[in-house]
Amino acid sequence: MHHNLLLILALLFSVFMMVMVAKKMKIAYPIFLVLAGLIISLLPGIPEIELDPELVFLIFLPPLLYEAAWYTSWNDFWKWKRPIALLAFGLVFATSLIIAYLSQALIPGFTLALGFLLGGIVSPPDAVAATTVLKGLPVPKRIISILEGESLVNDASSLIVFRFALAAILTGSFSMHEATGQFFLVAGMGIVVGLIGAGIMYVIHRYLPTTSAIDAALTIMTPYILYLGAEQFHFSGVMAVVTGGLFISYRSHEIFKNGNTRLNMLGVWTTVIFVMNAMVFILIGLSLPSIIRGLEEASLIQGIKYGVIISAVVIAIRFLWIYPAAFVPRWLFKSVRKEQSPGWKGPLVIGWAGMRGVVSLATALSIPFVMDDGSPFPHRNLILLITFIVIFITLVVQGLTLPFIVRKLNMPSMDVVLPQEQQEAQIQIRLNRLALNHIHSQYGDMIGKSNLLKNYHAQISIETENTENQLDLLECNNCTTQEIDKFAEILKEIYAKQRIDIFQMRREKYYDDEEIRKAELQLDLNDLKLNPNFH
Repeated sequence: MHHNLLLILALLFSVFMMVMVAKKMKIAYPIFLVLAGLIISLLPGIPEIELDPELVFLIFLPPLLYEAAWYTSWNDFWKWKRPIALLAFGLVFATSLIIAYLSQALIPGFTLALGFLLGGIVSPPDAVAATTVLKGLPVPKRIISILEGESLVNDASSLIVFRFALAAILTGSFSMHEATGQFFLVAGMGIVVGLIGAGIMYVIHRYLPTTSAIDAALTIMTPYILYLGAEQFHFSGVMAVVTGGLFISYRSHEIFKNGNTRLNMLGVWTTVIFVMNAMVFILIGLSLPSIIRGLEEASLIQGIKYGVIISAVVIAIRFLWIYPAAFVPRWLFKSVRKEQSPGWKGPLVIGWAGMRGVVSLATALSIPFVMDDGSPFPHRNLILLITFIVIFITLVVQGLTLPFIVRKLNMPSMDVVLPQEQQEAQIQIRLNRLALNHIHSQYGDMIGKSNLLKNYHAQISIETENTENQLDLLECNNCTTQEIDKFAEILKEIYAKQRIDIFQMRREKYYDDEEIRKAELQLDLNDLKLNPNFH
């Protein structure tokens, strides 16, 4: 027990060190961790690590999907529903179909059912890898929204393809009509379970006397409850988690009204998701020895060749699908032509951001070792090797080159929205004006009598004036990007000095710790505005 705990702690510590190295080298940490895990796994004396698919599906997948759904804007999800659906359903099914026929023709002894099994495994891109690589790059918000929306649903569609293909292999029969009906039943009932479960959690959060700690703990439990609840009835746990996450996120302003609760949840979820993502990607790299176990040298070489070919085809399919999906609807429907043209750069970035990840590997590992009659499952080790190669090539090759491509494209922002800083300032001004109007209309006669109300009124008035001045600064058309970046650096320096002074105040013991913590919290919030990518 102690030995296993030490191994886990050592692995966690190593992962954190490697993430810091990746940050220093300016490489997205999922890519760096996969490479590092692969290198470590090949060192002599390193124990073989086998990634348990149940561990991924039950421990890692629900919170990762829930967190992704939580931070997905429902408005953006609905706004870009057409491209999201074309990618999450259309592209997954097209990829599965093409890979099925290709692998049947390419690999001796590979049946069409095995081809669909492999197609379902390698079809879904990994959202964490793509968004981590794109974070901080000059990419229009719509591209991030489409990629995040795609990733929420494509896992469900690919897992359903995998399930039907696996059932066909194990039973020896397959009906397209029955499979289509089952698909809508499994996905649809997964959505229903997600809504019911999320509704129950909504009632608990809103009407029961919870605390910020209880709320945070319940949000950690929620994705597991939704996933297991749906899977218990053989429905889509992925769709249940995604639906529940979107519902709770959309209603969060009604149930998490306390700022302390929100900040507490933010800290908990940021830590949990970071640890899970980091562990998943290092485990992908470490799993290679267990994957190639049982393959002879000739089979290994052939498997690598098949993996490279299928990787190239998977990448090509995404591009061959994306450009028609972006432009054909504009030619066919007048209503779509009213929308802003996607251009050629946006689809290029979305096409090249199709990195595969942990869901593909976990799905492949969940293939049973034996058939129902006790015979070995056909080509299991080969499927695992091909899956690993597809993950490795798409994640490393596409992931390392994507930042270079984005910078070279120099895409103009096509999002018809205000810059983030201006939105923040305008929102704050609107809220402050609402407060001032409410005080004047309901309690105008009390302003001169109540010192508390008078001071609050003065504070809000000053804050509004300061925010309006800040908005004027942000709307400065003459400010260059370099000037804005320099201004942000100056603010960071000021905040750093203020933190040092807060520490000094604590040592002086002149001010109450409670008041110092409040000042530190306000400083944290100011710093958060400069560094909004906290999840």
